[in-house]
Amino acid sequence: MRIFLVRHGESISNVDASIYAELSDHVIPLSDKGKTQAEEAGAFLRDYFRTLPRDEAFSPVRLWTSPYRRTRETAHAIETVIGDSVPLDRREHINLCEQQFGLFDGVPDEELPVRFPNEYAHYKKCVDHEGKFWARVPLGESRFDVAVRVRETFGTFLRDAERWRYKNIIVICHGVTLRAFVMQWLHLTPEWFEAEPTPGNCWIRLIDDAGDQGYIYRKD
Repeated sequence: MRIFLVRHGESISNVDASIYAELSDHVIPLSDKGKTQAEEAGAFLRDYFRTLPRDEAFSPVRLWTSPYRRTRETAHAIETVIGDSVPLDRREHINLCEQQFGLFDGVPDEELPVRFPNEYAHYKKCVDHEGKFWARVPLGESRFDVAVRVRETFGTFLRDAERWRYKNIIVICHGVTLRAFVMQWLHLTPEWFEAEPTPGNCWIRLIDDAGDQGYIYRKD
């Protein structure tokens, strides 16, 4: 089984963080550049599948996506570019969503100590004492929480491979979610997670039967 982990394309909030004050995180769309990035990632995957042995090159592909708008739009672009060259079945899994930032959602970092002085002081204390991986955002999630819920998706992907015979699975998600996936699938440590950089938009990381193949597609 091959799992292609894809971070969504550039969103409008990646360009202008003030958008978070106007839109909820889950409805933020791709930018024009993000749509192009997704199309280019789709072209890479289409061409990659064509290089596989004939019995695999045209075998069905299962595509899983986070239910956020920017991941849905990335999935749609990839699906459109791949077209009829490979049979592709698309589904959503809510556990692939972005980290939940709770009380701090949509608030610029520099405003947190002013708007939520007590809550921010407590969060910063946890970060300084425990590390960012373990510190839970007030009314939101820690990166530990994300890793736990991402682990709950693995049974789904294993069933895709074992029961339904999917040899290639595409997972479109978010930067924290993607790193949590790699960490949990490969049984890596929280220290690995914190040292691992956030992938660029539409970078593609491959995990196959031989292990982690790293980012096989990356374009800034």
